This record gives sequence, structure tokens and C-alpha cells, in this order.
Amino acid sequence: MSEHIIRVMVAKPGLDGHDRGARVLARCFRDAGFEVIYTGCHQTPEQIAAAAIQEDVDVVGLSCLSGAHRYLFPAVVEQLRQRGADDIDVVGGGIIPDQDFQFLYDAGLKALFTPGEKLDDIVEWFRQNVKKRD
Repeated sequence: MSEHIIRVMVAKPGLDGHDRGARVLARCFRDAGFEVIYTGCHQTPEQIAAAAIQEDVDVVGLSCLSGAHRYLFPAVVEQLRQRGADDIDVVGGGIIPDQDFQFLYDAGLKALFTPGEKLDDIVEWFRQNVKKRD
């Protein structure tokens, strides 16, 4: 049985144009052997959900530095649910205050990563927790 290659989409929802961290993670995932789709900046939750389904990804990694994570991250989860793709995991990263973590987990995010996280630890979390979609 061959090991599943994780298909991850890295996306920047909303008006946040600071994508250096997202690009670093996309390259890190590629170097770890994942298949990576990077959507670029200024994506709506609807665009992200549609692309995730079209690309048949296992997980969507959202990056937000603008403070709009409380709206944008749950909106992506909801868009996936409405389209029958709630088996696509959603994780988030960026500038996220500790007091927002539980809100985002309750909204359906599987993990949150903030600045200073070790890239190897993020990759290992993905390997341990992201499963192939049915």
C-alpha cells in the first residue's frame, strides 16, 4: 500500500495582501512531498471553497494577518459544508489572538498555527492528522 500524498491548498482570504508566510508554507509543503495549490491573495470564501473542490484537496490552509479571521475562516468552512465538501479539513494561520482559538475550533477549523511555529512541526501535524478524502 502506497503512502497517501497530501493535497493541500494554501489560500489568502479577504483583502490581506501580505502573503510571504503563505508562500513560505507552500514551498515547505512542496519540499515535504505534498501536492500544493496556492490560490494567491484576495480570494473570497466562495472562491476558495470552489477551488478546493475542483482541485480535490484534502486540506485547505488559510492565512490571515488582517484580523478578519473570525469572519473569513468560518465562512470558508461554511462554504465547503454548503457544497457537500465538509470532509475537506480547514486549518488556519496568521496573527490570531489566543482568545479567538476556541471560537475558530468551534467553527470547524482543525488546527491553528501562529508566527513562530516550527515548519517541521506544522508538516508533522499535517502528516499525522490529514487523511485522504473519500
